[in-house]
Amino acid sequence: MAEISSTKPYLLRAIHEWCVDSGYTPHLLVAVDSHTRVPMAYVKNGEIVLNINYTATKELLIDNEAISFSARFGGVSQNLYVPMHAVKGIFARENGQGMFFEIEEPSLASAGKNDGLTGQDVTSEDKTSTKSKKPTLTIVK
Repeated sequence: MAEISSTKPYLLRAIHEWCVDSGYTPHLLVAVDSHTRVPMAYVKNGEIVLNINYTATKELLIDNEAISFSARFGGVSQNLYVPMHAVKGIFARENGQGMFFEIEEPSLASAGKNDGLTGQDVTSEDKTSTKSKKPTLTIVK
């Protein structure tokens, strides 16, 4: 019997679309692990919150395996890669409405995939204690 696909990516895309259509700012709550590529300076307690509005991202792609995009952090463009198993939730910044999920173990298929993005590997949460810089996103026109 074929493996049943997860509903999580479909729900994420739907909530993202609802946020954008309603004029809200969609934010993604991510549990950072070794498969996640995010700027470590902004990770707190093993989690990061990312603004995934179209105005804050470039080449945003939410597919069934992962969310990938580039965004500016401290004026420097970085490529981000968030596997679906690491997504804890998606919500509107303005009112907190959205959906939250249980963290899943990475599947063997997605864990071995090469995401093709260059970035910093996340190997431990100890790196987060070296910098305590408050995250900010700037709209660049």
